[in-house]
Amino acid sequence: MSTENEGTAVPPAPSAPPVPVDAPAASAPQASDAGAPTTPIPPHPSGGAQGPELVHAGPAPAYASAQGQGQGQGQGQGQGQQGGAGGPEGAWPPPQAPGTPLYADGGTGGSGPTGAWGAGYQQPAPKPKSGRGGLVAAILVAALVAGGLGGGLGYTLAKNNDNGSSTTLSASDSGGSVKRDAGTVAGVAQRALPSTVTIEAESTSGEGGTGTGFVFDTQGHIVTNNHVVADAVDGGKLTATFPSGKKYDAEVVGHAQGYDVAVIKLKNAPSDLKPLTLGNSDQVAVGDSTIAIGAPFGLSNTVTTGIISAKNRPVASSDGSGSNASYMSALQTDASINPGNSGGPLLDAQGNVIGINSAIQSTSGGGLGGTSQSGSIGLGFAIPINQAKYVAQQLIQTGKPVYAKIGASVSLDDSTGGAKITTEGAGGSAPVEAGGPAAKAGLKPGDVITKLDDHVIDSGPTLIGEIWTHKPGDKVKITYERDGKTHTVDLTLGSRTGDS
Repeated sequence: MSTENEGTAVPPAPSAPPVPVDAPAASAPQASDAGAPTTPIPPHPSGGAQGPELVHAGPAPAYASAQGQGQGQGQGQGQGQQGGAGGPEGAWPPPQAPGTPLYADGGTGGSGPTGAWGAGYQQPAPKPKSGRGGLVAAILVAALVAGGLGGGLGYTLAKNNDNGSSTTLSASDSGGSVKRDAGTVAGVAQRALPSTVTIEAESTSGEGGTGTGFVFDTQGHIVTNNHVVADAVDGGKLTATFPSGKKYDAEVVGHAQGYDVAVIKLKNAPSDLKPLTLGNSDQVAVGDSTIAIGAPFGLSNTVTTGIISAKNRPVASSDGSGSNASYMSALQTDASINPGNSGGPLLDAQGNVIGINSAIQSTSGGGLGGTSQSGSIGLGFAIPINQAKYVAQQLIQTGKPVYAKIGASVSLDDSTGGAKITTEGAGGSAPVEAGGPAAKAGLKPGDVITKLDDHVIDSGPTLIGEIWTHKPGDKVKITYERDGKTHTVDLTLGSRTGDS
């Protein structure tokens, strides 16, 4: 996965019209010839309707699409199958949900560049002269003359009142020392940047991309997105570069495709690593300030700011190559996140990590010039750090992820008004696992789950994302509908190890 950047020339500033000094009015200035520069899971569209597109924020490629039918580079491909394909329980991995968002890294899971980013800027035509323009110029000249007159009167009065004891003040040669408080964005960035890395992953075939990660512990473990390092999992090459310019080879310790979390470890890690402080994503509130660090379009060590726009946003995202989707109950932020930001930390105002930047919403066709590009439109999604921390610790300990499950296959269709338990499981398996959590709670095929605890469930992917915010063994309350009646049962979540 690679990113191609396109720059645009900066137009020279237009020259200012000369100001006449011998008359209070002047003709209109001539126009100068200045040069111009050359998944929420978004709701799964039903009935094949096209929707907005989500892009991963990791490597510079686009990672997932929220269109009902994945089409083209950077859009989620492969429509989720009915049945257990979408659930964590029936069989693994679940198929990509229809209309899933793209990774914020813009990654395409090993594909090449998706085209140049940005478009040429068309030079505007010079503005015609008008009578009103001349009037404005005359008024400005009159103001300058009045200003000069006032200055002259002031000087005369000051001179007449000068008794020889006046004092001359001179400007200081220095603005003084610059102090950046710890709570400012600059202060947070100064502390956090040395603990972030730009990750380059390359497959054995030479394909790859750029993403971001951050120091998790003093042993050299780096946390990032699964889709950032996916190319390097099977014998590829992986490097991590610090803002100081020091580059280290690294290896994948473990990766969780469903959670979209991965842990890598630096080879010959330095002894002075400073892990970033982890915050509490459960205590985050809408409106809280956010700071994102990453390498958008390969521009390493980029800092952007925003706020928490929403919490518990259901998001399903994919690499756009037909592989299975990742599900999260995400933190939504308007901090600028672009391809290459994937895996980077989302910080609060104190510099604590509250999430891992993973996906962005991208406009579909019909934008400027009628084209579609993956870039920030103020809709970014991050994996809550409380979930990511648990996953990272599992990966470090065992190398494999552990998922919570209810033991039932659910539909990925969003037209059911909830998560509907399918009548057939994946690969011919039973839709409700015998002796599993759902069976013990009395759930049956055809039941539509509408709530998990106090969280409204509007689709299968939303249910999966909510389940995966819990740990195996957690007790939850399930609200479901059967034959027009609403029921509520308690359920103890089971567990499944690994992505396959």
